Amino acid sequence: MIRWIIFIVIVGIADYYAFQSLRTVTKSNWWYALYWIFTLAVLGNFMYQFLGFNRSSGFSQANALAVGFLIAMVVPKLILIAIMFTEDVFRVPQGIYSYFMQDDSASGNQIKHFPARRKFISQIGLGLAAIPFASILYGMYKGKYNFKVLKYTLHFEDLPKAFDGYRLTQISDVHSGSFDNIKKVEYAIDLINEQASDVILFTGDMVNNKADEMKPYVDIFKKLKAKDGLYSVLGNHDYGDYVRWDSDEDKKQNLDNLKALQKDIGFDLLLNENRFIEKNGERIALVGVENWGKGGFKKAGDLKKASKEVNKEDFKILLSHDPSHWEQQVIKDDYHYHLTLSGHTHGMQFGIEIPGWFKWSPVKWRYKYWAGIYEELGQYINVNRGFGYLAFPGRVGIWPEITVIELKKGEKPA
Repeated sequence: MIRWIIFIVIVGIADYYAFQSLRTVTKSNWWYALYWIFTLAVLGNFMYQFLGFNRSSGFSQANALAVGFLIAMVVPKLILIAIMFTEDVFRVPQGIYSYFMQDDSASGNQIKHFPARRKFISQIGLGLAAIPFASILYGMYKGKYNFKVLKYTLHFEDLPKAFDGYRLTQISDVHSGSFDNIKKVEYAIDLINEQASDVILFTGDMVNNKADEMKPYVDIFKKLKAKDGLYSVLGNHDYGDYVRWDSDEDKKQNLDNLKALQKDIGFDLLLNENRFIEKNGERIALVGVENWGKGGFKKAGDLKKASKEVNKEDFKILLSHDPSHWEQQVIKDDYHYHLTLSGHTHGMQFGIEIPGWFKWSPVKWRYKYWAGIYEELGQYINVNRGFGYLAFPGRVGIWPEITVIELKKGEKPA
């Protein structure tokens, strides 16, 4: 209950400033009514969805929409708070000075000590606030299915010659329980197949919590095709750790069901295991670990066990859901994992990207490696921005990703 009181107080402060800016710009009662109808509807729906939240049922699409509209309402108001509070930094000292220095007794009239809010400041604030408001609504309506194919070419001097030009497609973080448009998912699967890569690699989080979330999409994902097969690992959400189960047996059965669904789709699920892809008498190793994440995330990944049959000199592609595993354990491992494929961060589903020029998201404060290709000690990682979405039912600036990586033998051109 304390958390709800704090929440209401914060929202109340935001509305105090936001409504002041609206009143400064317009005197229309219709706008005032529209403002409060939207505000109360969003708050009421959010509280309705979460006051009686049932962890056994998990996070529903209705919950996600409630979160989405709350974000769409709160973020613009936070911008208004910043602008209006900045104006108050100047208004309040002026008002205090006026109160103590001006004598209103002689005239018999009450002097208004605080200067009126300036209309153009409120107009600027509302204009700036409209940008995230529109962006968030677009992200919820279209951005979450705005699939992008990102292509990279990586050079390795010790790549087996037979694999020069080898192409792989990576997808990650499907989160099938969040989907609300089956046609868009079908489009994305067709887009993956159009890349005609040699192998398809999935780096975890097939579901939000329960295997049943994937059932409506199994036949769609069965259409995935690659000459050298489909391989996958588990992500932190696949274990069912974020819902309340009636028993440990139910939780285990859910994971077994998910493994069976992946097999039915055609994925070879690597549970701290490895596979070799052979071509013209040469081979590369696919190494797949279970989830390993820093902090409170599950640490089921066992890199040594997963690489047991792999030779040190083999060319290695590692599938590991959480990029913090690469940072804390993989980079400095003496086995030298040439390329690691991860996901997990989603790029926070929010940020600003100008390809080749600029990339920013708040998630960078949590993860050093959060989206795209990074190189350390002659090893690469690609952190996929995710196929689906979670919690916030949208994407703003950080679009759903299908990664295509071509392996080339030799040095990177200058």
